[in-house]
Amino acid sequence: MIDSINSLKDQRPNSVEVHPSAFVDPKAELDKGVVVGAGAVIGPEVKIGSNTAIGPNVVLDGRVTIGTSNKIFPGACIGLEPQDLKYKGAPTEVVIGNNNTFRECVTVNRATNEGEQTKIGNESLLMAYTHIAHGCDVGNQVIISNSVQVAGEVVIEDMAVIGGSLGIHQFVHIGSLAMVGGMTRVDRDVPPYCLVEGHPGRIRGLNRVGIRRRGLHSDNPNEFSQLQEVWNLIFRSGHVYKNGLEIARERDLLHAANDLCSFLEASIEKGRRGPMPFLSAEKL
Repeated sequence: MIDSINSLKDQRPNSVEVHPSAFVDPKAELDKGVVVGAGAVIGPEVKIGSNTAIGPNVVLDGRVTIGTSNKIFPGACIGLEPQDLKYKGAPTEVVIGNNNTFRECVTVNRATNEGEQTKIGNESLLMAYTHIAHGCDVGNQVIISNSVQVAGEVVIEDMAVIGGSLGIHQFVHIGSLAMVGGMTRVDRDVPPYCLVEGHPGRIRGLNRVGIRRRGLHSDNPNEFSQLQEVWNLIFRSGHVYKNGLEIARERDLLHAANDLCSFLEASIEKGRRGPMPFLSAEKL
């Protein structure tokens, strides 16, 4: 009997091992080291990279491509039809990178329209009961906590952290190294490097803990200092976002500040949902 998903991954790394009670369609492609747990179902258009562990009762169906060394825990369902009334049966896809972890009962739906994909990058952690809807694009090293419901066409950039038990509105963009507090209502874009929290969600400050952990504060203090200055200009000076950005662009911006400004410019100018408002502690 298979006792754990980790023992699944470690057994017979150069062969494919399928539990007798699992069903793997003969047309599915499983690379070396893949292990499939009891009761799992894998459809004909599924491709699984080497050393990926598929836990008990996992369902992989539709056009699904999974990279190497992923761990998929019991009850996860990946690649099924989107929960979108516009879906008319197009052969859309789910594409997943390497070294991701999908905990119990995670669901990832394929995209809606011809030629579209639902994408998840590398080294991300999706905790139990997370839902990733049609057409989402989740980057690298993203952490999504338990019971997060991500609506269609959402973009979550690299190294963002999403707190538990919350919903993200369709078409929202969440920037890199952003931190979203648990139970926040996320109905507007979340700028990179920012900490947001509340119902409705509001920008509370820079994500200093995340920035410190990623080394921006110590590796390049000038970059962090400029990021703080530009953040203050945009969010705390009393300027509307557009005017604050115009003033910020008058100086030579390093990567972090430029990334923040570019994100906000796109959120304002290109028909997206627009950035979350800022709410200072004095207004709580």
